[in-house]
Amino acid sequence: MRPVALHGEAPSSVRSPIPALTQKGFRPFFLLAALFAVAILPIWLFALSGRFQIHAYLDPTHWHAHEMVFGYSVAVIAGFLLTAVGNWTGRETAVGFPLILLALLWILGRVSVSLPGLFPEWFPFVSDLAFLPALVVVLARPIIAAKNFRNLALLAIVLGLFVCNLLVHLDLVGVLPGWRRHGALLGLDLIVLIMVIIAGRVIPMFTRNGTGNPGVRSVPLLERLSIGSAALVAVCDAIFPNQRWVSLFAGVAGIAAGARMVTWGTRSTLRFPLVWILHVGYAWIPVGLLLRALAALTPSIPPSSATHALTVGAIGCLTLGMMARVSLGHTGRALSIGPTTVASFALIAGSALLRVVGPWAFGRYTSTSYIVAGSMWTLAFLLYLVVYVPILTSARVDGRSG
Repeated sequence: MRPVALHGEAPSSVRSPIPALTQKGFRPFFLLAALFAVAILPIWLFALSGRFQIHAYLDPTHWHAHEMVFGYSVAVIAGFLLTAVGNWTGRETAVGFPLILLALLWILGRVSVSLPGLFPEWFPFVSDLAFLPALVVVLARPIIAAKNFRNLALLAIVLGLFVCNLLVHLDLVGVLPGWRRHGALLGLDLIVLIMVIIAGRVIPMFTRNGTGNPGVRSVPLLERLSIGSAALVAVCDAIFPNQRWVSLFAGVAGIAAGARMVTWGTRSTLRFPLVWILHVGYAWIPVGLLLRALAALTPSIPPSSATHALTVGAIGCLTLGMMARVSLGHTGRALSIGPTTVASFALIAGSALLRVVGPWAFGRYTSTSYIVAGSMWTLAFLLYLVVYVPILTSARVDGRSG
């Protein structure tokens, strides 16, 4: 049976002479993202409890937000797009030494932002901002060469992420005071938009193929409404920062994002963990957007619950699910998982639920709920590494390149 790629394209049949880890973008970047996910939450939890002092480029709270958005999330996006663009265009993006350089650039950004004392004062600014433009250049070449102009919109969003990161850095150097928080939140808006776009492309297809349910389909009107409203929230947040009415409009975007799931066959996924984790992750997008609207209306729901529904919930579950599935499909393996990976899915889903409800459900035990949720997140990605490090670092089992 032909191995399943992101959109069904067959990979090259010639085995590559370069190391397996550098044969496709998903390999190094999914590995780096998972390692980073395992490291960042314990560091943040120790800092939150006062047991560890973060001497980073940003203060601890903004360091945590920045690194989850522009560190972890960007790494997964890079791994996905470097692989998917190759499928969409029939042309390679970055493999071998250029891919190594791109991965090292991401690592350098993480180290310089977290340990700025090791470098000249200007270095974190330059090194952290360099990665996204480099990624866009690498992705744009095959897209333009193949005249695959439909996907230039995704590159525009990635460039938007660069602008959001630039806002954070310009605040830190005193050019735009007060923008570090808003830059991270705008970055989250754009990552939500990317997830809405990609989810509409792959989740119905994965569900139909994985469950055999022929009734799974997309409704074009709902697809346009969900993408358009998510994009409008990002635009309004950029033009009208900190306006309550934008949060209320996010509720409208949440309704649109949830409505498109009606025809996605969620109930038929219960016996298929590789599929249901994607549905769970996507469901956190409408939940997070609706919570944002409700938080603007009542103080009983903290804004942090909406933020963590979109980060721990949507980003955490969707990225872990996609990393698991893509890593299997693009290494020629069967799309089936064992109990360890299922446990990682359950842990990340539980972590999201606990982190979202903790601030208003547990009273004086809220701090404990944070620790438990963070520990569940860490263990989920640790289990992913246990299963997938050998997969990401070894050649395809079918002898093909990639």
